[in-house]
Amino acid sequence: MSQEPSGPVEQMEHHQIAVYLGAMAAGALVGWAAPSAGPGLEHAINPVLGALLFVTFLQVPAAELLRSLRDGRFLSAALLVNFVVVPLVVAAMFVFLPADQAVRIGVLLVLLCPCVDYVIVFSGLAGGSSRRLLAATPLLLVVQMLLLPGFLYLFMGSQLADIVEVGPFVEAFLILIVIPLALAWALQAWAGRRPAGQKVADAATTTMVPLMAATLFVVVASQVPKLGDSLTDVAAVIPFYAVFLIVMAFAGKAVARLFRLDAPASRAVVFTGATRNSLVVLPLALALPDALSVAAVVVVTQTLVEVIGMVAYVRLVPRLVHTDEGSPASVRT
Repeated sequence: MSQEPSGPVEQMEHHQIAVYLGAMAAGALVGWAAPSAGPGLEHAINPVLGALLFVTFLQVPAAELLRSLRDGRFLSAALLVNFVVVPLVVAAMFVFLPADQAVRIGVLLVLLCPCVDYVIVFSGLAGGSSRRLLAATPLLLVVQMLLLPGFLYLFMGSQLADIVEVGPFVEAFLILIVIPLALAWALQAWAGRRPAGQKVADAATTTMVPLMAATLFVVVASQVPKLGDSLTDVAAVIPFYAVFLIVMAFAGKAVARLFRLDAPASRAVVFTGATRNSLVVLPLALALPDALSVAAVVVVTQTLVEVIGMVAYVRLVPRLVHTDEGSPASVRT
């Protein structure tokens, strides 16, 4: 019998979906009521996002990462669904997107990159293998950053060189991936040698939900004032994001079945194929020229659609992928 959460941290973890939705609603309210606060809040995105990813990586022991690289079937399924199936789905949708260049770049940035943070939470709530996803996180991050420039070039062609610079991509990779990952592994090493280090690590991991809520609040509040006259163009991408979630639920299940994964791993594959890395790619969108500033709002819009979609996913994915699916020989969590 599960115990009712008692402390504030446990309460937030138990009701984290409501916490995330509340954070986005509060961010939208602040963005509309105090648009002048937008630029200041925008400067807070990278620090709070870096802290969130640090805590995420902290839950990935270096030894576990090495072991995950031997989980060939799950990793192959995750890589296939994210970097083969998803680009094909996006390619099918691309021709129907609004012609506005900023809108198209925003959609490409967000849909071509798999999520590495709250996907772990939502997958776990649906009975997915959070441990496998957590261990695969650094690999998914590295691969998406390596492939994203090539994907953008395939979709946008030679015009890409005129609007996108390499510098912001490298800077985002260093600030949001390399540094948080190095700090997380350094803290893990300290925790393995000293009780004080373990206490710090334990305390840091309890900040996951508050940091996610803070990130969502800052992102939404800073981008809502940018809507301006672009509301129609931004609203036009919402159906595409909704269709993407529907298509990827079935595509993820098909890929998992191809690799004969057990139910927890299959559900994790469904979630990693459907959830996108909007928070990490947002700094890339913010680094675009002012003429393309709507791209950042398009990225944030995907977050709003996705979090609502995840509420449905948590309920429906266990019905889509039953516990008796998969091979008895599959690697268990």
